[in-house]
Amino acid sequence: MFLAFGSAMIALAGTMLIWPGTRLDTLWLLNESAHEELRKAASHIGPLFWALAIILIAVAIGWFRQRVWGFHLTVAVLCTQVVGDLVNLARGDLLRGVAGVLIGGALLLYLLRSEIRTAFQ
Repeated sequence: MFLAFGSAMIALAGTMLIWPGTRLDTLWLLNESAHEELRKAASHIGPLFWALAIILIAVAIGWFRQRVWGFHLTVAVLCTQVVGDLVNLARGDLLRGVAGVLIGGALLLYLLRSEIRTAFQ
């Protein structure tokens, strides 16, 4: 569900970047600093967000079908998320950084347990 939710949120952000000025723009109040940074290259980043959303849906399908590639890509997605949260920590965004590292790290520890890994063999 994490992957499907992430896909939906990335697709929504891509849509809001490509078509600014809609009622959806009020959602940027949840993360105004991200909006400021993304708005500079919105026409390029919006389609990339859609591509990432499609990739995450494919990964979610692989996960739910218990494919080895789905497991590996899910671990890669979570590792990327943890690295991003570590960057947030380094930039001084302590709340988001710590929360992200704790949640992402916990999910990774869960996924890397032997009984989870063997379900995908």
